[in-house]
Amino acid sequence: MVRSLWTGASGMIGQQNNIDTISNNLANVNTSGYKKVRADFEDLIYQTVRTAGTPATEDTVVPVGVQMGHGVKLADTQRIFSQGSLQDTGVPTDMAIAGDGFFRVQLQDGSYAYTRNGAFKVDETGRMVTSEGYWVLPDIVMPENFLPESITVSKDGRVGVKVPEINPDEPIPVGQIELYRFPNPVGLTALGENLFKVTSASGDPIPGRPNELGMGQIIHRTLEMSNVSVVREMVDLIVAQRAYEFNSRTIQTSDNMLGTATSLKR
Repeated sequence: MVRSLWTGASGMIGQQNNIDTISNNLANVNTSGYKKVRADFEDLIYQTVRTAGTPATEDTVVPVGVQMGHGVKLADTQRIFSQGSLQDTGVPTDMAIAGDGFFRVQLQDGSYAYTRNGAFKVDETGRMVTSEGYWVLPDIVMPENFLPESITVSKDGRVGVKVPEINPDEPIPVGQIELYRFPNPVGLTALGENLFKVTSASGDPIPGRPNELGMGQIIHRTLEMSNVSVVREMVDLIVAQRAYEFNSRTIQTSDNMLGTATSLKR
């Protein structure tokens, strides 16, 4: 069978994966803390028809070999952890990380997950949680009768709030935000819900306070938006679409060649 049929098919499959990745980026263009994903490809194994350096005569060797490729495959989908733009929201429980680091949250099974999305809330017990109700760690619990609009978060992660019965003029401290960074953040596994989980590839989390020892600083009443560039994704989408068409054309050409061969015998 003509090799180009399978080579073209592998190219179409690869570009379909590429378009799937781009579409997910575009779908999350307004997702707070989302980090874009890039599809990386690598060529498949080659059939070596003739090896370079093979003796041609007693005194000479073949200078260039003959290798026939078998197409392409998806190597990995790498997440790009560049800084997203910061958007002022005015919400007292919103916070963004300007720089390196992740917030830590506790899932329902007791395990830990990490996120760049600082759209936090305060539940009925006064505890700071994510939109899905996961606890923000270390625990930050608001006292009774606190004023929600008086929540303050400093650049180094100190959380305070005003309680009229205690001190109506000055906020009292209620907790300290900690951040975590990783030796290889692209090795984290995405769980959905803007959450990531540690793997052996990411390395162990390194804790630290915001604005210290390489950690980013906390920007209060602000959210980090997605780092997806719509213009760049649309250009990549056009390129992927054309590449898909080119690979389909190689299959059509190979089919026409086979049709020509079968029509030789009348």
